Amino acid sequence: MVFSSLVAGQKPCILWHVFRLSEGVNTFFMKRIFTLMLVGATLLLSSYTTQNGIDGVIGALRAGNSSQLSAYFDENIELTLPDKSDSYSKAQAQLIVKDFFGNNGVRGFDLKHKGDSPGGQFCIGTLQTSAGNFRTNVFMKTKGGREVVKEIRFSL
Repeated sequence: MVFSSLVAGQKPCILWHVFRLSEGVNTFFMKRIFTLMLVGATLLLSSYTTQNGIDGVIGALRAGNSSQLSAYFDENIELTLPDKSDSYSKAQAQLIVKDFFGNNGVRGFDLKHKGDSPGGQFCIGTLQTSAGNFRTNVFMKTKGGREVVKEIRFSL
C-alpha cells in the first residue's frame, strides 16, 4: 500500500512524511537516510548467524561441553578413546564423552585444520586437558540436510 503509489508516479505517503524536512522537498537527504537505514538493517541481520556443522562441534570441544557436542551426533557414532574404541548409540556416546571430559578436565581445544571432505566436513586439533593433550579428529557427514558427527577420535 505504501509503495503502490510509487508505481503510479506519486510520492509515497508514510515514507514521504517521515523523511520530509520542510515544505520544500529534499529528496537527496531522504534517499541518503533511507539508504543508510537499509544498509544498517542488512548489516545487523547478517551479523546474526548460528553455529552449525563443524563450527558448533569445535565450540563444544573448546568448552568441554558433552551435551552441546552430542547435539551433533548421528544415531550411531564411531568413538575412539585411548582405552576403548567401538560404535555407540547417540545416548551411549554422550555418556562416554561426558565421562571422558569429566575425568580429564577439558581446558580447551586448539584447532589445527578443518575442511570439507566428500559428503561432509572434518577437523583435526588438540584437546587440552589436565591429564594431557589428546589429538582429536572429528568427521561429519551430511544426513537429512544437516551435518552430523559420524566419528570422533581422541588419541594420546
